[in-house]
Amino acid sequence: MTEHVLEARGLTKRYGHVVAMDDCHFDLRPGEILAVIGDNGAGKSTLIKALTGAVIPDTGSISVNGQEVQFRSPLDARRAGIETVYQELGVAPALDITQNLYLGREQRRKGILGSVFRKLDKASMRHGSARQMADLGIRVQSIRQKVETLSGGQRQAVAVARVAAWATSVVIMDEPTAALGVRETNQVLKLIERVRENGLPVVLISHNMPNVFQVADRIHIHRLGRRIAVVEPAHTTMEEAVAVMTGAKSPESLQTDGGTA
Repeated sequence: MTEHVLEARGLTKRYGHVVAMDDCHFDLRPGEILAVIGDNGAGKSTLIKALTGAVIPDTGSISVNGQEVQFRSPLDARRAGIETVYQELGVAPALDITQNLYLGREQRRKGILGSVFRKLDKASMRHGSARQMADLGIRVQSIRQKVETLSGGQRQAVAVARVAAWATSVVIMDEPTAALGVRETNQVLKLIERVRENGLPVVLISHNMPNVFQVADRIHIHRLGRRIAVVEPAHTTMEEAVAVMTGAKSPESLQTDGGTA
């Protein structure tokens, strides 16, 4: 097993005179939840877009499971086993749970019915959806429910179940609890932990410090377009992490795991 599932070195991205990433480093270890925090405008979004193929860096390298890759589109990242839950969710409310889990990856029936008549294997997809939801402990009345009938937390759960079903390397979650209440937030946090328990490392981008300190194994602190520190919640307080994130405190004052710069 490689030391890092997902790794980036020296990523730089400029938009004219604006430097969105400045010699940025990143690493994700097997079986961990890595939180990425940073103030607005720190460059977190550009980093994540580079790691998921939505942005092509000007310089630097990205590796997945020890193999250097060059993402030219989000499809390239998905082929490498990286799946993302975006803040906007990206679910189709008018479709049911099964249709959302298999959206763009529909399975056809075997034989001539699938190859010639392009019939979908609905029974197999429903079975797969039910198994995936059960594996993650997600409870719904029926996998045939339309997503528009679900609560906000349940919709988020469907989005997480979809990426967890197809990811083979990494699951990235962008502000997964931003629009949720306390009860639904706790459900999603437990779901994130289940994804990790099922063998997939998770990158969690969040502004919610209590959430971050509740589930993260390590915290990547981003400031001015680069990683300035990596800390462990066990050895760093919430106040210290926020102080470094905002520039009120130097990274050198923290106990880090060596992942600075």
